[in-house]
Amino acid sequence: MKKKKKNEIYEKELYKLQVELNYLQRWVKQTGQKAIILFEGRDSAGKGGAIKRITERVSPRVFRTVALPVPTEREKTQMYAQRWIRHFPAAGEIVLFDRSWYSRAGVERVMGFCTPEEYQRFLDTVSLFEKSIVDNDIILIKLWFEIDQKTQTKRFQARINDPRKQWKLSPMDLESHRRWYDYSRARDAMFEASHSKHAPWHIVDSNDKKSARLNAISFILSKFPYRHIEFEKPMLKKRKGKEGYKEPNWSKLYVPESYRFDT
Repeated sequence: MKKKKKNEIYEKELYKLQVELNYLQRWVKQTGQKAIILFEGRDSAGKGGAIKRITERVSPRVFRTVALPVPTEREKTQMYAQRWIRHFPAAGEIVLFDRSWYSRAGVERVMGFCTPEEYQRFLDTVSLFEKSIVDNDIILIKLWFEIDQKTQTKRFQARINDPRKQWKLSPMDLESHRRWYDYSRARDAMFEASHSKHAPWHIVDSNDKKSARLNAISFILSKFPYRHIEFEKPMLKKRKGKEGYKEPNWSKLYVPESYRFDT
């Protein structure tokens, strides 16, 4: 398929899905539903891009994105899940975790940031933890974005060469490229321990970013029993008169017009 045609189809389908996300948003607000969506996967697999397309046309007060930094010294002394729990949704909210408590089963395990005992405790208890989430009437969706080695190398190289993407690079990203099979083993053990009936994993093939975004959004929508709540279009009332108001000359406060496309 030619690139232009592919882009046209992608934009058309993305528009449809973003409309559906707005229907979902209205339903969530009206019904007080709560949901958590986890975005996990290989480094450079496109988690951030998928989250961006989900959130760019909805309210950040309903769709909240949480991307936590490394834990502080104080957080390291807390119960492991504590720093994520404080971001859990209230009624009428969907929280999207860009990485989650599964960091313990991935980067922390591979890079030695936790002890073997802490790692094993996590695997032993995570399923019970997630059952408590579901039992408290929170919809829990766990997505794993998967790519192959060739695609990961290509995307990392693009980040190295493109100044707009260099901020995405971190020492952990580069190490994940080198330790591909260590991360594969960690992923497999994580799936074995935490794939359950109440909180199953769902793998998104992300070798093609645009397909992955559409498939992820479509799948997320399918996990909610939402219905279309039509938007009641308001009537714009006629503006009140000037009543003596005079516009001051604020021309000196405008930024320089380096670009202008309406002439």
